Amino acid sequence: MSDVDAKLNELGLRLPESAPPLFNYVPYVTTGNMVFVAGQVPIGGPREYKGKVGIDVDMDTAQEAARQCALNILTQIRDSVEGDWSRVVRCVKLGGFVNCGPDFEDQSLVINGASDLMVEALGEEKGKHARFAVGAPSLPAGFAVEIDAVFEIKN
Repeated sequence: MSDVDAKLNELGLRLPESAPPLFNYVPYVTTGNMVFVAGQVPIGGPREYKGKVGIDVDMDTAQEAARQCALNILTQIRDSVEGDWSRVVRCVKLGGFVNCGPDFEDQSLVINGASDLMVEALGEEKGKHARFAVGAPSLPAGFAVEIDAVFEIKN
């Protein structure tokens, strides 16, 4: 069992199965030593995370949704390195989109749900990353959060 798998197990988490894309894209692209993970929505978790944060979805639930997005990102990374977590150099960047109304200003707090999991699962050195967190008037299928990622890997 890898360090990442052990840490997720310790946290009581497990990675979901890879979900096939529903539209005309691939879940990740590897080019050189970089992996670009397509936007991940919070599917595969214990609940459906849909609605506008700050209106239909409270902060705790929105952070859970971001955490589920992070688990889905880690699933894509696991697949990209064929399960060999030693090939993961670091999470370079997360891009977070929060489905919210025009007066909502805590997008960064929502995306912390994903950022915190990256650090918990990968450790401080590999998990810390650059990031953006922005509000969106809507997201695909009404999901509350969508997050994409860029990782550096060893070839």
